[in-house]
Amino acid sequence: MEKTISQMRLQKLFDGGEYTPIDAFAKSEDGDVEVDAGFGLIGGNTAYAFAQNSEKNSGAITVAQCAKIKKIYELAEKTGCPVVGIYDSNGVKLTEGFEVLSAYGELVKASARLSGVVPQISVVAGACVGTSALIANMADVVIALNDADFYITAPSEQTVAQSSEDGVVDIAVADFDEAVSKVKAVLSVLPSNNLEIAGCFEALDSAAVLSSDMDFRELANTVADRDSVVELKKDYGCNVLTALASVGGEAVGIISFGDKELCPCCSYKAEALIKLCDAFSIPIITIANGNGFKKGKEAMVLTAITKLTSTYASATCPKISLITSEAIGGAYIVLAGKGANADLTFAWDNAVVSPLETESAVAFLWGERLANGESREDLEKEYKETIGSAFTAAANGAVDDVFTPDLTRAKLFAALDMLSGKRETTLPRKHSVK
Repeated sequence: MEKTISQMRLQKLFDGGEYTPIDAFAKSEDGDVEVDAGFGLIGGNTAYAFAQNSEKNSGAITVAQCAKIKKIYELAEKTGCPVVGIYDSNGVKLTEGFEVLSAYGELVKASARLSGVVPQISVVAGACVGTSALIANMADVVIALNDADFYITAPSEQTVAQSSEDGVVDIAVADFDEAVSKVKAVLSVLPSNNLEIAGCFEALDSAAVLSSDMDFRELANTVADRDSVVELKKDYGCNVLTALASVGGEAVGIISFGDKELCPCCSYKAEALIKLCDAFSIPIITIANGNGFKKGKEAMVLTAITKLTSTYASATCPKISLITSEAIGGAYIVLAGKGANADLTFAWDNAVVSPLETESAVAFLWGERLANGESREDLEKEYKETIGSAFTAAANGAVDDVFTPDLTRAKLFAALDMLSGKRETTLPRKHSVK
């Protein structure tokens, strides 16, 4: 029998093209099967997956299809294994009316129930619109083909490229083969469930040498083990890099900020990775550079920064902050502050840690010296080397260790090893409000 597109996609996804079908003969009222599902190994680890079949009624979502997908979620809950959903459907089968809408609701509930319990990955391989887009977007990581349709209100001109720029799509890919590669890369970093420990990797040093001349992207890729970085939301919040990776062979999340002001998009982007890592107890390394907060749109900035601060402070996974350039004002508190619950705060020997921008600090502290004709440039240099230096911050307990860039990986290895046994309890509550 000729294989359907959904079966072929599942074969590409599972190792060696082998998987065990689940409810292989389940059919909708008219005898068609609009989704295939099964379990097997993905990247060497057991996982469940389903793939909508666009060749049958354009993948129309029926009560029977929802029941099969719901069974995948139920099995994943019982066994603690990841779920990969491959979406390619033009929407619900209208003749099933409110019954299918109710079945849709069951899927929403099932996905929400598993959030933070087992990894969920969505692959948008074709059409994924309306409520399907909502369910797909509930996954931890959303991977979409560039030519897919992914939006909640139809008709729409929204492209995957635009959704990537808006932070909805985590990884945009050219074709399904690349999507499979990204699924395996993500699952290799995440544990199978929130009770397991993430896997270990071979620690390969980067070919580059860490230096203060690197931008935030280069820093992240050089801090991480060679070829281990899986970047998420690459086209969104372009002053920060968020990625899953490994450092010293240990799975980590890396958040690397540029030295500009913190903006809402960068805050939301960092918040998303912190929540993912904290859910699965993956350590977070924050390259914590920042020069205050974005000016303008005060309400939006305040909301975004509040959510980021709350998320970082309440996360109980190991958290290490590294200041490589400067951490000024509120940016220090949010990104690197020990008071905001960072377990360890490191700084390079040339870093600046200050409650005010250097220019403002000089004007406030040494206004008289400026008035007497001393060079602003010389005074700013003096401030960075004295009051605003990382050594002064360390002397006051705001930084745990100061070192040269070449020692960074060794320091991070030791810190991750020390924090591997971290246990932190929180006050009884359902969840934070903000």
